[in-house]
Amino acid sequence: MSKPKTVKKYDAVSEAKLRFGHMSARKARYVVDLIRGKRVGEALMLLQMTYKPSAAPEVLAVLKSAKANAERKNVSDVNDLVIRDIFVDNAPIQYRTRPAPQGRGVKIRKRKCHITIRLNFA
Repeated sequence: MSKPKTVKKYDAVSEAKLRFGHMSARKARYVVDLIRGKRVGEALMLLQMTYKPSAAPEVLAVLKSAKANAERKNVSDVNDLVIRDIFVDNAPIQYRTRPAPQGRGVKIRKRKCHITIRLNFA
């Protein structure tokens, strides 16, 4: 008999997820890489000044949600928490068709992504 696999539990203070965000994972990763490992207060300022119209507001909303989750757990000095884990995964792609010349149809791929943020103490 084989030994059952153990699932690693993360000891994060708070966590927030965005599922099926309306942007490609590649676009979101550019913004996520800017704030990885930074303190929450610093990351919030960076995201407010970042010009990536499709990704920055979505990542900002998830970070604010993670911060609110930490406040709800009565964590003191929420702005001093550090972004421990932040990653972007691909979500299922929606396929649409658009008319093309000579009576054909072309597939349009509407990409989506999942964003996960975990906060912890430094």
